[in-house]
Amino acid sequence: MEVFMGKYSYTPKGVCSRQFNFEIEDGIIQSFEAIGGCNGNLKGIGCLLKGRSVDEVIDTLTGVTCGNKPTSCPDQIACALKAYRG
Repeated sequence: MEVFMGKYSYTPKGVCSRQFNFEIEDGIIQSFEAIGGCNGNLKGIGCLLKGRSVDEVIDTLTGVTCGNKPTSCPDQIACALKAYRG
């Protein structure tokens, strides 16, 4: 079995966060960091993402909105992981 460990960065759109940084190994999120945005909430989300599969997180977070915005940081995390997955 080939092991893939990689760092991945994404610039979210339409939210307060300026950048998301991931470490992903074999489709499992090892770490997540957000630059900007709601610090405590995004740290908490990062804790919840650790150990979860990319596909599971995409399924869970896609479509979450923030107030009257059409997107949110969780939705943008899903967008980032979709882009990572290709």
